[in-house]
Amino acid sequence: MSLFEDLGGAAALDAVVDAFYQKVLADDRVNGFFDSTDMERQARKQKSFLSFAFGGPNKYTGKNMRDGHAHLVERGLNDSHVDAIIEILGTTLQEFNVPAEKIQAVAAVAESVRDDVLGRS
Repeated sequence: MSLFEDLGGAAALDAVVDAFYQKVLADDRVNGFFDSTDMERQARKQKSFLSFAFGGPNKYTGKNMRDGHAHLVERGLNDSHVDAIIEILGTTLQEFNVPAEKIQAVAAVAESVRDDVLGRS
């Protein structure tokens, strides 16, 4: 069974992403990166990407992680921000009663793209 299925499929992922972005926008460590972002579009892209990343349907057609975040790296995106995002995602998943081992699997997926997100080789 894929992580996507383990987490509850598309409906569960939609609810998690929506709750996640509410927390992101309320968190002063990272919300500045979203000040000019169309959040509905952002949430759709994130749902599509996470579905793909977690082994669900591959409908992601966005930029790769490096290109998609390059403008944020230019604005100062760094490891502390990635840490905050992973923390917020973990907290959100806990609120949806996702077991700790599944949250660790999600964090591992996030960690696997850290260097690309931050434009490092």
